[in-house]
Amino acid sequence: MYSLDEPCGILNVFKPQGLTSRDVVNVIQRMIRPVRCGHAGTLDPLATGVLLVCIGQATRLISLLQELPKQYKSEFILGQSSDTDDVTGQITLHDLMVSPTDEQITEVLNSMIGTIQQTPPAYSAVHVDGKRAYDLARQGLTPELKPRDVQISSISVHLIEWPRLQLTIDCGSGTYIRSIARDLGRELRCGGLMSQLERTRIGQFRVEDAVSLDALREFGLSPYLHNPRTATGILPQFQCTDADLERLICGKRLCPTTQQPISPPLNPSTQAMSADWRDMVALLRESDGALVGIAEPKAPGELQPRIVFLKR
Repeated sequence: MYSLDEPCGILNVFKPQGLTSRDVVNVIQRMIRPVRCGHAGTLDPLATGVLLVCIGQATRLISLLQELPKQYKSEFILGQSSDTDDVTGQITLHDLMVSPTDEQITEVLNSMIGTIQQTPPAYSAVHVDGKRAYDLARQGLTPELKPRDVQISSISVHLIEWPRLQLTIDCGSGTYIRSIARDLGRELRCGGLMSQLERTRIGQFRVEDAVSLDALREFGLSPYLHNPRTATGILPQFQCTDADLERLICGKRLCPTTQQPISPPLNPSTQAMSADWRDMVALLRESDGALVGIAEPKAPGELQPRIVFLKR
């Protein structure tokens, strides 16, 4: 009686250096047209690693995937800076009488752990007065970017070999690793930029499990598609009976009970969620656990469907 759109799911793609995130999506789009697809979180052309691409109805979960915690491995270079905050920009070398000590570097990095105010790079996709910041920067303008709260859970330093640092950074949505390099250099008064970046994890999606574009071209998408339900582990869960499915497909409210309660998240996130997703509940089909929708609690004890994946 009910079906889910096909193909539908999430691809954990390894983005190679030199391609934009949009380039990767375009490759996949050509393989599945007219089914839509989109990525959940931009990586710069310099960066490599995990890029989540949502297929079909799963594109409605892109903003939820962007809420998942992320991990990056990165290399910084101190003693220089650039207009892009990485090695792809116009580089300025800084003459130093004395370079900062390992202890000073570590102290500044440790001060960045927690919820901090971070200003995005001038060359970024942030909107400023309806335009992308990087478009304004390329015109020689200075975009007015406001600092915003970001969450940095940990910074592990693997190598300090002046002027190079190698680090692993665990952080929340909206964090710019280039900005960490820039701000580190400013605090140390020596300049700093990012020279390498690999995204090693988004939520439970790891770089070790990412599929290459070549493999997708050779074997197709089906062997690598993750169930859309994998995106909803950070949300509370509600199991829908057949009667609930009938109400859901009509957009009617569902009514959890003590016998049929809302369950806690399977993989709760320590990161603060945006207002769009903070109170949402994943709706699962009781018979097979398939994700059938997303609902918002309404008082008293009702769930109002917001996204419905089912169709007759």
